[in-house]
Amino acid sequence: MATLLHRLGTFAFRRWPVVVAAWLLVVIGAGTLAATVSKPMEDTFTIPGIPALQAQELQQYLFPEAEDAQDLATVNVVVAAPEGESLREQPYSGEVEDLVAALQDLPQMPDEPKLADPVTASDAQFERAVSGAVEAGTPQRVAEENARALLPLGQDDRIGVITWDFDVASPADVEPATREALLDALADARDAGLTAEVNGSGLQAIPEVGGTSELVGIAVAAVVLIITFGSLVAAGLPILTALIGVALGILGISIATALTTIGTTTPILATMIGLAVGIDYTLFILARYRTELRRTDDRRAAVGIAVGTAGSAVVFAGLTVLIALGALSIVGIPFLTSMGLAAAGTVFLAVLVALTLLPALLGMLGGKAFAGRVRRREDKRDAHGLAVNNGVRWARLVGRAPVVVVLLVVVGLGALAVPLQSLQLSLPTDSTSAVDTTQRKASDLVSEAFGPGREAPLLLVVDARRTPGQQSAQQAFGDVVAWAAGQDGVANAQVVATSGDGVGAQVLVTPQGGPSDQGTLDLLDRLRSDQSDIEAETGTRLGVTGITAIQTDVSERLTEALPIYLAVVVGLAFLLLMLVFRSLLVPLTATLGFLLSVLATLGATVLVFQEGALGLVEGQPLVSFMPIIVIGIVFGLAMDYQVFLVTRMREAFVHGMSAREAVVDGFRNSARVVAAAATIMISVFAAFVLQDDPLIQSIGFALAAAVFFDAFVVRMALIPAVMYLLGDKAWWLPRWIARVLPEVDVEGERLQRPTATSREAAPERDLAPTP
Repeated sequence: MATLLHRLGTFAFRRWPVVVAAWLLVVIGAGTLAATVSKPMEDTFTIPGIPALQAQELQQYLFPEAEDAQDLATVNVVVAAPEGESLREQPYSGEVEDLVAALQDLPQMPDEPKLADPVTASDAQFERAVSGAVEAGTPQRVAEENARALLPLGQDDRIGVITWDFDVASPADVEPATREALLDALADARDAGLTAEVNGSGLQAIPEVGGTSELVGIAVAAVVLIITFGSLVAAGLPILTALIGVALGILGISIATALTTIGTTTPILATMIGLAVGIDYTLFILARYRTELRRTDDRRAAVGIAVGTAGSAVVFAGLTVLIALGALSIVGIPFLTSMGLAAAGTVFLAVLVALTLLPALLGMLGGKAFAGRVRRREDKRDAHGLAVNNGVRWARLVGRAPVVVVLLVVVGLGALAVPLQSLQLSLPTDSTSAVDTTQRKASDLVSEAFGPGREAPLLLVVDARRTPGQQSAQQAFGDVVAWAAGQDGVANAQVVATSGDGVGAQVLVTPQGGPSDQGTLDLLDRLRSDQSDIEAETGTRLGVTGITAIQTDVSERLTEALPIYLAVVVGLAFLLLMLVFRSLLVPLTATLGFLLSVLATLGATVLVFQEGALGLVEGQPLVSFMPIIVIGIVFGLAMDYQVFLVTRMREAFVHGMSAREAVVDGFRNSARVVAAAATIMISVFAAFVLQDDPLIQSIGFALAAAVFFDAFVVRMALIPAVMYLLGDKAWWLPRWIARVLPEVDVEGERLQRPTATSREAAPERDLAPTP
């Protein structure tokens, strides 16, 4: 491995014009292809085979004319008069009429939009529904209750809803200009004195990549890199290469939209990971290059050693991230697969850029790679000429009381994990959007006027083909309605549609709670658990579907998939780390440390985002797929730091140092760079808390917290303490495993090292640019 990468690094350094031109052509080609074939991104949080989708298939069979709810670009405009006023009165009734007229002229509306103000629509709908139900034999009181449950106007006539579907094939086809025109119409209504907000799938917008969050992360990274290298040019190289890798990753995602459905949050996740690892991987190789320049005047040889050693660590660190992200496809959840593979592709590009483009740029810069010097640093040296820096001092401090350090870390991270026992999960809805968004404001108005259950409907699909006679089918439908209405937590249940042949019905069940309320989830469980009894009693076949049911099923499937995912990721990564370190205990301690850091991370995220601690956000359930994504990413990043820090320990150990000295030497050579890399990752991830999307906020916070816990607490404190306690046993490997495992030479033992020069005694002075 080291020999192959050594050749790659020296080739890129020597033939830098060819390598730089090749990367430039790749960027231009990817950009051209993306502009040609890319399609809009679309969120589809579904999983084939879940009960709600099976019920939806039954619905489509019984009602073939019905459209798939997930393909409808539905818009709900919610209007409200001031407190104490009514939409029936002027001037508000006239303002609503003006708004309706403006909405009818929006782009992408149906050919003959049949919009009406909520007052007119409510009066007509109520009269029609009550008279029809009474004629069918429904008691007057029940008919009126059912009619009111579906009216677009609240009981106090203050809040109303205008609903329609854009004339498009899917929500992703709604053009940005259409959304802008809709928001402009609402702004005009607000200027006239109405409260006007909007939500629904037709308002789905693609989050922008390249905004404030990314810029904040890059700015902090620049400061850290300048402090680390003391050079403006060297500080700019990791940022430049990371941006190239991320740009290619985003272009690749755009190209992939022509082949499959890509979620709107996918590019942001790829940007997060791509920026962080792209900067880190280049940082590690560049730092090793600077170290080698202290030993030789031959820059090509220094690049070869840096890419052969640090590059080997980058390859295996990248492989752990790729395993963690790629394994998301194993659980069989399409939207997670696309997110994982997109982020994995970006990481793969980051590795390629670090191994090829960086040495090419170093060849292009020559002696100016560390130009623009803003500070000089000289570490003190001991009697053997070895640097005595803060990494050495910290390692020796941990070595004085390793047992105490282990106990403090375990107890501290364990305490942070305690809130995890109250974890609640749900998928994102308008009701869980940020409080200052129009989607959330519209949802709150609907809940105020109609109750929270209006936004959490459950749909019972009733198949009465086994029931003899249409009269018996109607009786069966009534029995199903009575059964559903009698369940705890139900605000209303009624038949809202029957099939043309009279053997199918749709029963709308409105819960008392909202989409993420535990009572709504319990109601769904009761309906399904008692389903077989009512089926036997009525001779029908039932299914429960609707957006709430689909999202609940997805959440449960995600929870079920987590143990399988963990087993696959941890198992494969354990084997990979055993191959890298040729040890059984080092991978074991690395994995156990990861479990501590991820449990503490999820506990802290529950505390901040679910319980509302620190006041960053309003407390609400975490997004269902956040834990599995965070676990995958954190595992990959945790193994990154393990590889970068402990490979230097192993390199020292195999070159003759004692186990204790090897720990100190590992910190001597890697602690500063690992600390800088972790700080950069934390800043990149934490900057995404500035986003408006709660999902992005929670993932950014969790990843930033995870890097802090894992890099600074686990890798920089717990692992060295455990290594001190294990001593030489840390590198123990059973002989039969040693015979099976191939030698990969991560430490570069087979590489020919250049002869040391006087540079090693005066590294900073000699790194100045030379002609």
